[in-house]
Amino acid sequence: MIGVPHVWWLTALLAIVLFGDAMMSVRPPGFIQRCLDGVRLPRDWWWTLIVVKLLAAAGLVAGIKYPGVAFAANVAVIGYFVCASYAHYRARFLKQEFWVNCLGMLGLSVSVLVLSYAV
Repeated sequence: MIGVPHVWWLTALLAIVLFGDAMMSVRPPGFIQRCLDGVRLPRDWWWTLIVVKLLAAAGLVAGIKYPGVAFAANVAVIGYFVCASYAHYRARFLKQEFWVNCLGMLGLSVSVLVLSYAV
């Protein structure tokens, strides 16, 4: 069974970043608006992304104490950003927002997973 992360602070860092991303998405700044409009996500659905990010952050925090939860949440976050990357690709919206926001968060999520459990 997969236990708690060996490097707990990386998991906490990812949770903080996701929480901050969710809070910014409540009143999205221009770069987040361009990103969501670029992939043609209807504005009526933007709230779902906030919920997903808050739940992921909560799972990461809970997983620091409870075995397997942070691992599952981290894998889900990676899946989320893989899907977001695919949405960008399908919409042909490969501007700066894609490279910095989407792939940056995907890279951070993968790094946290590898470094938290491989050590």
